[in-house]
Amino acid sequence: MSALILSNEPLIRMGFSLGILLAMAIWEVAAPRRRREIPRLLRWSSNLGVVVIDTILVRLTFPIVAVGLAIIAEQRGWGLFNIFDVPAWVVFVVSVLALDLAIYLQHIMFHAVPALWRLHRMHHADLEFDVTTGLRFHPVEILLSMGIKLAVVAALGPPAVAVLVFEVLLNATAMFNHSNIRIPPAIDRVLRLIVVTPDMHRVHHSIHPRETNSNFGFNLPWWDRLLGTYRPQPREGHEKMTIGIEQFRTRRDLWLDRMLIQPLLGRASAYPINREESEDGR
Repeated sequence: MSALILSNEPLIRMGFSLGILLAMAIWEVAAPRRRREIPRLLRWSSNLGVVVIDTILVRLTFPIVAVGLAIIAEQRGWGLFNIFDVPAWVVFVVSVLALDLAIYLQHIMFHAVPALWRLHRMHHADLEFDVTTGLRFHPVEILLSMGIKLAVVAALGPPAVAVLVFEVLLNATAMFNHSNIRIPPAIDRVLRLIVVTPDMHRVHHSIHPRETNSNFGFNLPWWDRLLGTYRPQPREGHEKMTIGIEQFRTRRDLWLDRMLIQPLLGRASAYPINREESEDGR
């Protein structure tokens, strides 16, 4: 079973990713939440281009990814869940929840440390919010994130199938909750009790720091609600809110070459959590 999971992991993840990307892109055309102002070709070519770079670098840098490490941990008895005798279904559920909490805490860390914010702000510097925004992360951030994920897997010792399910869910929900899709408010209110919806996560991409530093969850909305980082709506409404950050607001900043060098440009600004807010309270 472990060998089957490991050998098919790339195909499984790619299949789900392409399927969700296509489904969300079609939904965005059929029922958009906000009017598109920037041509898709400009943004999508760069956003998808960085995905290719991220994937190649991860494969070249890490001899093994999270699913493979989970298999090794099980074989060698590494990690918490490989030490204690716990029912398989409990281990599966707790593993997925623990990995999701780790990603939530990592996300906050990338907003709290100015040096890490320099990397993460490339994700926030997108001037529009759609399915490809959920794939737009700086290569160095992706490498650091993979290192953190591997450390969590080694410490917990989760089953490989739980790690694979989590990876697929994380990728799928990241594209879903970044999509420019219209969901009826009544349905959204119910959905955001169990999953991060686009209207919930869009608040996180507001130009106002107080809103940027909220709604950190990717899969589950519970961590934001439990730990006090939940903000239900943007103050200017979803149609009128400004997406992005104060820096990098030209269309030239959306090109792939500019995206890659953004961590080296300008100051960290007022967005890191431990920085003082700007005078207008944003």
